[in-house]
Amino acid sequence: MAIKWTVDPMHSEVQFKVKHLMITTVTGYFQTFNVEVETENDDFSTASKILFTADVNSINTNNEQRDTHLKSADFFDADTHGKIKFVGNRYEKRGEDEAQLHGDLTIRGITKPVTVNVEFGGIVVDPYGQTKAGFTINGKISRKEFGLTWNAVTEAGSVVVADEIKLLAEIQLVKQA
Repeated sequence: MAIKWTVDPMHSEVQFKVKHLMITTVTGYFQTFNVEVETENDDFSTASKILFTADVNSINTNNEQRDTHLKSADFFDADTHGKIKFVGNRYEKRGEDEAQLHGDLTIRGITKPVTVNVEFGGIVVDPYGQTKAGFTINGKISRKEFGLTWNAVTEAGSVVVADEIKLLAEIQLVKQA
């Protein structure tokens, strides 16, 4: 029988980083997201289901004007494509606490294979008797591969927004009874 794990949103965060004008980095967060995992036991390499979704309308870069632009058709087109989805299809251990997670990422209706690095933080029972597992996830994608092609060029000829997006997440899962 499969063991179900769900995200603990109070102890998890999903962020992205992108170079602006190629000199500084802007950080953004998805404030509403979900993670569901099913495993055979407490070994995540047995995962039969790994599903991550994020609500595009929950994007927050600490700048309302920029967030509105990111939700527009220039970028995520939240009215048409309100969710970002990642379906994991292989959790590959690379040592005691390291793994690679392979899966399909869908942004703006475009699905591409993506691999992210996973650092497994371990499994503990919290003070309330809940079993929790922790993960640090990082990876990189090309935003242009997912149809996020908007850009502008400065007078000096440098791009305003880089193509490479760094993905970072701290995920705490709760084992379901």
